[in-house]
Amino acid sequence: MAFEKNVTEVSQANGVEMMKAKSLGLAIVGLVVSSAAAFAQSPTLLKQHNDWAAYSLSGGSGKVCYALTKPTQMLPGDRNHGDVFFFITSRPAEGVSSEPSLLVGYPLKDKSTVVADVDGNRFSMFTNNDGAWVDNAASETQLVNAMRAGRELTVHAESSRGTKTSYKFSLSGVTAAINSAQAACR
Repeated sequence: MAFEKNVTEVSQANGVEMMKAKSLGLAIVGLVVSSAAAFAQSPTLLKQHNDWAAYSLSGGSGKVCYALTKPTQMLPGDRNHGDVFFFITSRPAEGVSSEPSLLVGYPLKDKSTVVADVDGNRFSMFTNNDGAWVDNAASETQLVNAMRAGRELTVHAESSRGTKTSYKFSLSGVTAAINSAQAACR
């Protein structure tokens, strides 16, 4: 009787393990397929303009063009910030032109405000997971104009863990990169 009970338990455990293995296998196949689809739509570098670059991407929802840069300084220095980028994006099919945004490599504090400062001119941005966007459309244009005329962009944010972060971005090449991106999306 004890032997039959052990055989049944082992058989049930092996069935659970096989189900887990099958589920894991399907998850891996799904990940590979979705990754292949994502790579099929790789952005095209239009031109590097000093510290900024212009890219375009064509997809099912139309062409997307953007200028982007990476920070020249990330604080605190003892943290893993992941990939951090500042974008100026145009999506003509959606009526979007020169939309500034920040993308970081970690979740930002929910419902927090990110502050973008261009040579003393401050702009508020709202957060959503690992990104931040300007609060209103009028401020978007003002921020982009300030960036075109400015020397340095500093962004202050807070992670979901409460870590205060700061990023400095050079604005060298921003105007040319925005112009290249906009020209590609006409």
